[in-house]
Order: sequence, then structure tokens, then C-alpha cells
Amino acid sequence: MSYVAENFPKTATIVEVGPRDGLQNEKQLISAEDKIILIDMLADAGVTSIESGSFVSPKWVPQMATSTDVFNGINKKNGVKYMALTPNIKGFEAAINANVDEVAIFGAASEAFSQKNINCSIEESLQRFIPLIEAAKKANIKVRGYVSCVVGCPYDGYIEPEKVAEVAEKLYQMGCYEISLGDTIGVGTPASVQKMLNAVKTRIPVEKLAVHFHDTYGQALANIYTALQNGISVIDSSIAGLGGCPYAKGASGNVATEDVLYLLNGLNITTNIDMDKLLKAGWFISEKLGKASNSKVSTALKA
Repeated sequence: MSYVAENFPKTATIVEVGPRDGLQNEKQLISAEDKIILIDMLADAGVTSIESGSFVSPKWVPQMATSTDVFNGINKKNGVKYMALTPNIKGFEAAINANVDEVAIFGAASEAFSQKNINCSIEESLQRFIPLIEAAKKANIKVRGYVSCVVGCPYDGYIEPEKVAEVAEKLYQMGCYEISLGDTIGVGTPASVQKMLNAVKTRIPVEKLAVHFHDTYGQALANIYTALQNGISVIDSSIAGLGGCPYAKGASGNVATEDVLYLLNGLNITTNIDMDKLLKAGWFISEKLGKASNSKVSTALKA
């Protein structure tokens, strides 16, 4: 008898962040050609949302210097969204020139993180996005909002759920069609995640929420299960668990897409993603990086 989860979404969308959020934290530079192959493999596996690059200063994020070449070289597939992170209007204009389908902006729920990461307060960081969102509306480009440090911060420690809800609501009201809640340092547990979601859900419809968990303490899948129980059906993850966490030395970064898919398959939640093809994409990029995949499923099935 197959297991049918109660109160869970019947379908889920995986937002693949490996080519951007994953690779940008990898020290070894990956060529535009290899990034294009990876993105095409992910699309071929059935992934319908792929964060494919970011338009930031190459001085700060050298790994993303080839984003224009990547977007120009992708074999774009119908029904697949190719997204880019754009921290400011200059980045947004570069993204438009590269024919990006959708852009993402990021705020933080921690004042200290905002100051150390982008040298301004949370409020100032949000104000900077106003011209970008206005330009996106004119260009008919959707904007996704990220909130960092939703349960903990490397500098401030515990983050009040109300603060997360406040920042998320501001991004939503500014025009972000979806808000991705990010546990940047991976300290969340089902209890702290539930508390945070309780606060956010009072201000934003659950169908407008996504989750983005790092697996620093091995809690990401448990936290995703909690989010699913709350009716959240959009999950960010990274192929092969790419990308360490820059704020926790030696820590693993994003939860692996293969592991998330295995969880969703086990709950009979439909994604239309082919596990075999997904595994091949993970093995391809792991080989290019010269390291083993951080995915438990990948390790088990390769053996």
C-alpha cells in the first residue's frame, strides 16, 4: 500500500539553486560551458525553475563573472524558468540584456547580517530595491524575494519570528510574487521553523511562500517536512548539495536536490522530475569540482 501524506501538497516545485547559490560558494572556478551543460541536464531531468546565475560584481563573486555567457548559451526549454539574482538596478539591467526569465532580490531578517553582508540596514536594503522592482514591472519580469537568516544569524544569534514576518511582508508588498525563507546558516529545527512559519503565515498567503534550507546541522529535510505540513509546496535546493556555508567553516551548504526529491517521492508528492537524470547532473558537476557529492541519495545509489 502506498503512503499518502495527509495535509501535504499533492504537487511540489523544486527551485534548483545549484548553478548560482551552490557554485558561488565553491572555490574552484567552473567554466561557462560546464555551467551550461549542468543547467541543460537539470532542465532535461524535469526541473522547471533553475537559478542559473547572478549579475553581481565579479570582484565580489568571481564564480558568477560568466553569467551573461551562461544565459546566452543555455538551450532554453519550454516550460522552464531561468532565473538570476540581481542585487541592484545595474545587475537587473545586465540580466534583462541576457534575456533572463525572472530575477531575485534578497533582504535579511538580521540587522548585523545586513550590515556585514551589504553595508546597510535592512530598511535601506529594501529601499534600494524599489527602482529595480519598478523597472521589472515595466519589463514584465517577475521578481522573487529572498529573506536570509530566518531562524538564526552568525552575528545576532536567534532571530525573532516577528522580524522575519515583517521583512517578508515588506518584500511581498513591494511586489515580489514569492518569498523564499532562507535558513542561511542551517541552525533551524522543526520547532524553530514552525514558530517562524506561524508568524510569517499571518502576513503572507502560504501559496506565496517557499523555503530554502541549509543542511549545516543535518536538519534540512526535517525542516522541509515541517514546511510541507504547513502547505508550502516550493522548495529551494542545490544539485549534489553544492556550496558550503560561508559563515560556518567546514559546514555543508544547501540541502541536496536529490535528497529532497527522494523525500517528496516517498510522500507521493508529484514533481515530474526524473531521479536518474538528476543523479547524472549531480555526478557531472561533482566530477568537474573534483569532489564527492554531498547528497546522501547520490552516494547510496552510486554505490
